[in-house]
Amino acid sequence: MKRILHCDANNFYASVECMLDPSLKDKYVAVSGNPDKRHGIILAKNQKAKECGIKTGEVIWEALRKCPQLVLVPPQYDKYVEFSDKIFDIYCQYTDRVEPFGIDECWLDVSGSLRLFGSAEKIADELRDRIKKEIGITISVGVSFNKIFAKLGSDMKKPDATTVIDEFNYKDKVWPLDVSDMLMIGKHTSQKLQAIGIRTIGDLANTNQKILVDKFGINGQKMHDNANGINDEQVRLYYDRHIPKSIGNSTTLPKDVSTRAESEAVIMALSEMVAVRLRKHGFVAGGLHLGIKYNDLSYIGKQIKMPQKINSATALCDFAMQIYDSYKLILPVRALSVTTFDLSSGDENVQLSMLENNDKNEKLERLDKSLDSIRKKYGYDALKSAALLEYPFITDGLVDSDFVPFKK
Repeated sequence: MKRILHCDANNFYASVECMLDPSLKDKYVAVSGNPDKRHGIILAKNQKAKECGIKTGEVIWEALRKCPQLVLVPPQYDKYVEFSDKIFDIYCQYTDRVEPFGIDECWLDVSGSLRLFGSAEKIADELRDRIKKEIGITISVGVSFNKIFAKLGSDMKKPDATTVIDEFNYKDKVWPLDVSDMLMIGKHTSQKLQAIGIRTIGDLANTNQKILVDKFGINGQKMHDNANGINDEQVRLYYDRHIPKSIGNSTTLPKDVSTRAESEAVIMALSEMVAVRLRKHGFVAGGLHLGIKYNDLSYIGKQIKMPQKINSATALCDFAMQIYDSYKLILPVRALSVTTFDLSSGDENVQLSMLENNDKNEKLERLDKSLDSIRKKYGYDALKSAALLEYPFITDGLVDSDFVPFKK
């Protein structure tokens, strides 16, 4: 039987901030966006702030109303990646099967490590102790025989706890939980399940499979299996090349934009950031999605398939503007997003298009790689497109605050 851990760093962003500034440790702390640039939401909070009812995603004024003594700090994504790398280095000392699930959590398959390090629970406790002493933050660990229950376990006790869900106790521990607590079940699916009387994971486990398949298709079968502990999905090898489903960036602008030229400058900045991440990891994209949020908070989005897979910022921007021009904008724009999908490794054979200027695309990619080298040495501001120079407010805070480095 497999032994799988799910490790989750507690209040990760806020915990890192408290490590970087020890004066924050006994205070109510939240990492937040900049309200002056309309990024005014809570991104993370420490345990003390959490106990005051502060929630991730709520606006700053609501959080301050709950906790007037709340200390707000801006995010430092480069530091979060640095701490994450140190934590993952410790995980990899126990097994090579370490699968990230975001920057602050992952699964570990320790089935092959038990003779060397002891039981899975012992490994979990040792990891908690080491990370607390060596890194300075706490983690919660779920121990189980599959990934779904291990994830549930790490969520059950926080902070700094180990929870074991095994073949003998899972019905007692898991089945009373709300059905929305289980991985893969979001808000809408949960509402649909509750509409047919399925409120707990136990209800889901004991529902006739045919009813679930009729209503949810193959996902109905998967949900039923997961609730019954039937899941043999492997934990990926840490150094396997994993291609994500999408890579994108978005920004809420410091002020609304109302002209095509201003929007294009924003889209160019976002395209550059997406392209850098694609090239950094050797990916090319075959599809692009552009999202537009108006100043009344209404949203529209559209995606296209590109005739050739690319990772050039200029080409991505061109395709995004094709989508933009297909809309008749009715209100000033508050936020924009550029997301690439249909990703593949850049070293794979790519079918050349008879309709595209392949030489031009290759030249653009070479140019972008040269820009990458210059910016790596001298910083992002060393070179900017003319559009960004004309509208300098567009990138104010965009690169440092909104660009979360992509982590394998």
